[in-house]
Amino acid sequence: MIDLKFLRENPEIVKENIRKKFQDHKLGLVDEVIALDLENRNAKQEADNLRYERNTISKQIGALMSQGKKDEAEELKKKVVEQSDRLKALEEKEAELSRKITEIMMVIPNIIDPSVPIGKDDSENVELMRFGDPVVPDFEIPYHIDIMENLNGIDLDSARKVAGNGFYYLMGDIARLHSAVLAYARDFMIDKGFTYCVPPFMIRSEVVTGVMSFAEMDAMMYKIEGEDLYLIGTSEHSMIGKFIDTIIPEEALPQTLTSYSPCFRKEKGAHGLEERGVYRIHQFEKQEMIVICKPEESMEWFEKLWRYTVDIFRSMDIPVRALECCSGDLADLKVKSVDVEAWSPRQQKYFEVGSCSNLGDAQARRLKIRVAGENGKYFAHTLNNTVAAPPRMLIALLENNLNPDGSVRIPKVLQPYMGGKTVIARK
Repeated sequence: MIDLKFLRENPEIVKENIRKKFQDHKLGLVDEVIALDLENRNAKQEADNLRYERNTISKQIGALMSQGKKDEAEELKKKVVEQSDRLKALEEKEAELSRKITEIMMVIPNIIDPSVPIGKDDSENVELMRFGDPVVPDFEIPYHIDIMENLNGIDLDSARKVAGNGFYYLMGDIARLHSAVLAYARDFMIDKGFTYCVPPFMIRSEVVTGVMSFAEMDAMMYKIEGEDLYLIGTSEHSMIGKFIDTIIPEEALPQTLTSYSPCFRKEKGAHGLEERGVYRIHQFEKQEMIVICKPEESMEWFEKLWRYTVDIFRSMDIPVRALECCSGDLADLKVKSVDVEAWSPRQQKYFEVGSCSNLGDAQARRLKIRVAGENGKYFAHTLNNTVAAPPRMLIALLENNLNPDGSVRIPKVLQPYMGGKTVIARK
């Protein structure tokens, strides 16, 4: 959510930003907010004047009563009652106008960074660079579920009976490999100086609306019936929510946290679920990283974060590339975003395995995450990035480490987490 004062003083900049995101249907919202804000400020001014006048009259009533001028005092009391009724009406009007303004401001997209490429959708994202040489082996790479089933590592049929499509049972060494990836990712980030955290897996609605756009919320979140609670779609939600309505001393920044959680997503929309696969599913586990920092440091942290994801994949010899997300592919709260994609030898193309986002002060403004500095208080900047989401990472790991006989090499960095095993083979 952008600053209302900024919108009021720079309406054309806000409109141009909306055009860059190809959301022209929102252009009228800028003028609507400005009109509502003016009406709200006028109501507030009138209310302030009434309060001042009422206080003055109250003093006059006291003076008249002490002088025995009861009739004059009673006349002034009638005026106070009239003013109280008007003041109550103005306060109700202020509350309603503030609600409308906030509702609209939550829909107007954040101002994107000038470096973001302009494009309508993800087809116009821009490749930044590649890391590692993509390899296509001289034998056929099976679909990832076939690799797992050959190693007795997955049971989709039972999961479908128990929970429906979009769920799975991981078994044996594949389940162990899944846990090894998470443990390695955890330790990787701890070695980078991040504090490990296991957060709540459910959050209240005020946190949900603080960390994401309404469109994302509708497409992603599961609500707990009868409770003001939602299952998290990523631990970023509860990790940023940890700082709701707080004032952080400037010297305590940056806050750098890495978190483990299960994640739950409706996967509502055009992509849908896979009938047979674990690329797009309702439930998965993930290691995440978040940073809360000074505004002037957020772009430096942004560059660090997405490169951490590159580093962890390259440490397992998985080729990756970094893609700069174009304006039309950015969620409304994001200032800038880079996706990391891993190489798929089977498809002979890259696919998304992580996403790094700088949200500027948008989440901090919604959640009231402030910093106390030498020159007063200001809103922090927030960033988040995927360290590892094993279902997708497993796909990349299995395909890039598959042997001709169907066994899978275990990267050296994961072997200590696999009891020293070097290969997963069919028993």
